[in-house]
Amino acid sequence: MPSLIVLLTDFGLEDEYVGTMKGVITGINPKAQIVDLCHNVAPQDILEGAYILYSSYKYFPPKTVFVVVVDPGVGSERRIICLRTKSHTFLAPDNGILGLVLTKERPTFLVDVSNKKYFLPEVSATFHGRDIFAPVAAHLSLGLNPSKLGERLEKIKEIALPRPMQLPGGILRGEVIHVDRFGNLITNINHGLVSGIPEILSITIGDNKIYRLSRSYQDGRPGDLLALFGSSGHLEIAINQGSAKERLNVSRGEKVTIRYRK
Repeated sequence: MPSLIVLLTDFGLEDEYVGTMKGVITGINPKAQIVDLCHNVAPQDILEGAYILYSSYKYFPPKTVFVVVVDPGVGSERRIICLRTKSHTFLAPDNGILGLVLTKERPTFLVDVSNKKYFLPEVSATFHGRDIFAPVAAHLSLGLNPSKLGERLEKIKEIALPRPMQLPGGILRGEVIHVDRFGNLITNINHGLVSGIPEILSITIGDNKIYRLSRSYQDGRPGDLLALFGSSGHLEIAINQGSAKERLNVSRGEKVTIRYRK
């Protein structure tokens, strides 16, 4: 049975780019099953793409082929890589976008995608999603061994996700790393970092303080500012029936501080 193909891009849905990629894939593998993970990554935003992939890949079945095209370096000397883990295969530009996945997964195989046999006959300098990623993904879904794609690699580029800091006096400081379409502010503080804290005294973002953790977005009254652990397992700042991004006028990189009793 062909492997599932999952697409993650910054192409949006207004233009023909995503549909054209699917056309190429199904031209090679007519039985391809294709899932659109997200096509609304902010243009050229590698960190946002990395976070979306990191927070979702583990929910897909084994042998899924992830095709990640957030590629500000398209047409340059940057490499395209195929990375295989115990469970999945990832096809992506070598620009750091797989870095967060590699905090959870160990590569079993890594190769430079350079064998033109598996590309379209004519390769544009501006649309590698169509001419390289899509045909290579289709061949992988049919069982192509990645070793045929090019030379083995030892390492790839990795983006550095800002890490929370433990400070003296019972302080844990993190920051917002993602803002979803509802305006929820997702931080780099995961549940494991606070699971052993006996009592949280306050959670501060900007001039705003929150004095307890909520269980859902509906805790409290409409308009209340909330802190909770969302589906990704990371601390989020949210508004009951509102947008924390708009209310607080903050974005990625905003500091979030937890004060706790030791």
